[in-house]
Amino acid sequence: MAVYKLFPLQDASMYSFYPYMNTGIDPIIEIGNLNVNINPVPQVFRYLIEFDQNEINSVVNTKIGATKAFNSVLKAYIANAQGVIFDTELEIYPISGSWNNGSGTYLDSPFTTNGVSWKARTFSGSGAGAINWLTDPAGLGTYVTASFSGSFQGGGNWFTGSSDTNNPNIEVTQSFALRSDKDLRADVSDIVNVWYSSSNGNIGGHTDIQNEGFIVKWENAIEFNTSDAIQPIMQFYSVDTNTIYPPVLEIQWDDQVFETGSLPPLQTADMFVALDNNPGVFYSESINRFRLNVRPDYPVRIFQTASIDTINHYLPDGSLWAIKDLDTNEFVVNFDDSYTKISCDSQSNSFDVYMTGLQPERYYKILIQTTVSGSTLVKDDNYYFKIVNG
Repeated sequence: MAVYKLFPLQDASMYSFYPYMNTGIDPIIEIGNLNVNINPVPQVFRYLIEFDQNEINSVVNTKIGATKAFNSVLKAYIANAQGVIFDTELEIYPISGSWNNGSGTYLDSPFTTNGVSWKARTFSGSGAGAINWLTDPAGLGTYVTASFSGSFQGGGNWFTGSSDTNNPNIEVTQSFALRSDKDLRADVSDIVNVWYSSSNGNIGGHTDIQNEGFIVKWENAIEFNTSDAIQPIMQFYSVDTNTIYPPVLEIQWDDQVFETGSLPPLQTADMFVALDNNPGVFYSESINRFRLNVRPDYPVRIFQTASIDTINHYLPDGSLWAIKDLDTNEFVVNFDDSYTKISCDSQSNSFDVYMTGLQPERYYKILIQTTVSGSTLVKDDNYYFKIVNG
């Protein structure tokens, strides 16, 4: 099974109350509604995030295969949340129009204006080369929208649908409540599939929507409400964070092959599992196939020429692998019945790990989950490795 993580090419927040402020290298990206006494209209903020289409194409073409199904999940990790006291829905759409990241942070003094903002998608102000977000409905084209009224004009352009005969889900949502998990985990597979098709000559009959990234915002009923009781704000770590929680686009696919050959099955929960092909240090762009040496703790003694302690067994089909950060003990890749199943060949069980998306200069550990004789076990036996730059 395979999981490949991509880091963003760029991300930035946009603020209706600072319409020309760029925040392209701020460590936070955020969405929110803020009703303040100095202004009778709510103040709205959204964020944009883009991933490299060339890298997406490379993953699909060279690792998955263009005809094979894959999932894409947009993940962002919460830094701070406030005011999310009701069931509140976040919306994600594909952006229409290119934009520049810029080099500003929130409330730079003076404001940095060399990149995307609420009003502009390249650089803000009236200088030569400035390109604003479109705000005239007549000029937007089919299925593209923006914020049109009053001080809200701008805030990005995005697709709300398409003429695609495959009926892709262009609008993606995730709901949050007072006590729910606040991390963003949204299935954006249809959008990424349309981007892939558009970048490869519209294969599969998909409509032409180029990858300009995602816009993330609250639903309209939340964004533009004027009630002091409804002011939800969610701040996520950006690609420029100094933490280990930058946003990622996680591409997942099924690459399992399970052919046991002459290997005997493991039929007892009392087992020894060793991780083979683990030098302990990997470059951040590398791929490694880990192999498992598996045998029962108490093998049945039989007459044979080979030592029974050297005979490799195989774990049952459906066994899983996962990765945790060694310091935080948080899952980086969690057990997944579809995308982290362990393969098998005539030599041993195995699985591939793509090190891209794992933070350099950190230690990780691998966990193995299997069910044998009705018992589900997790093997956590010091299977450690480190990622280094390169």
